[in-house]
Amino acid sequence: MGASINDSARNPTASANLAGMMQPARRPRILNHDIMGCTAEGVLGNHLYSGRALGASDPGDLVQLHPDLKPQWSAICGHYQRIGLSHGTEVIWDVDPRLLAAYPEHEPSVFYFGDAEQRRRPDERWHRTVDYINSKNRFMALADDLGVPVPRTLCFDEVAMISASDIDAAPYPCYLKAAVSVSGVGIYRCEDAPALRSAIQQFVPTVPVQIQDEVRTDCFLNLQYQIIDGRPERMAATEQVLEGCVHQGNRHPVPAAPWELVEPMAVWLAEQGMRGVFAFDVAVMDSDNECQHLAIECNPRWNGASYPTMIARKLGIEHWLARTFPTQHRMLADIDLSGLEYDPGTGEGVILVNWGPVLVGKLLVLLAGNPDRQQTLALALSQRL
Repeated sequence: MGASINDSARNPTASANLAGMMQPARRPRILNHDIMGCTAEGVLGNHLYSGRALGASDPGDLVQLHPDLKPQWSAICGHYQRIGLSHGTEVIWDVDPRLLAAYPEHEPSVFYFGDAEQRRRPDERWHRTVDYINSKNRFMALADDLGVPVPRTLCFDEVAMISASDIDAAPYPCYLKAAVSVSGVGIYRCEDAPALRSAIQQFVPTVPVQIQDEVRTDCFLNLQYQIIDGRPERMAATEQVLEGCVHQGNRHPVPAAPWELVEPMAVWLAEQGMRGVFAFDVAVMDSDNECQHLAIECNPRWNGASYPTMIARKLGIEHWLARTFPTQHRMLADIDLSGLEYDPGTGEGVILVNWGPVLVGKLLVLLAGNPDRQQTLALALSQRL
């Protein structure tokens, strides 16, 4: 498997991280945040996403990284050292999930606890809970049981079960969604019955789907939780930056986050055996008289907002925007961040979050500062990328 541990680039800020020193002792983790077992085909550079776990790691953790990221190691460590972000420095340049079993003394931290992870570090309750709530149809059933408000939705065990009368009665415009999907794949907006019939033909007949009333809003929130000592702890509420159905980034903070809406589900998941990080997508609809919230789905895993959230929490950053930027560069060392890089003294600046995909010309970056400062940083950064 070619596994090797590189501990040569120690981060000197680790010993100075007083916040970390004050935390109670915990088991070191092994972080494998490769997404290839839970991703949509065609996502550019998806095999390089394991690198974004580095900023969420702590000294003493093991981090599994794709070997293609090795030439970027010195540059990313230098960046994190300059901004005061401590992280794990013991790296396994191999993302094979079989290595999770080779370090039983380390707590597993994975992007998604699926079949491969269950085989290597068995936890039947965690695995069963993730599998259950990862289905949008089962999410709707649980929401109904717990009284959580959701959009009007028709669920089908197989797309072939959608009848002509179902098509006629569907709310238009609506969305036809695969019950299990990622990155907006398998989601079709249908303006009328002919569009719905056409969308149905895009699926294999046995695929579970749902027909959902279109939520007329451009504001969607991501409410993140983390299981601590068997209980759900609120992590962060962020607003999603979307391009169509595809997630492009997140901004923090948001006013009046509706935690109480999804709290019953978070508690239920914890009771069933959920571990690690998970999040809910919530639609926000403002009218003249009231603000209404509807739960859309649960992501029983780390998601795009989790990595900038973890970095912001570690550095005490309250106002931030995380978004994806294209770049002409293919090496981090070639990107000039002078004058833009995050300054712990001012609490403002640029932080690289998902740095691995620089190899294919894109980066997820956290912009710290108030909204005006975020826009200034975004413009200046774009000119250098």
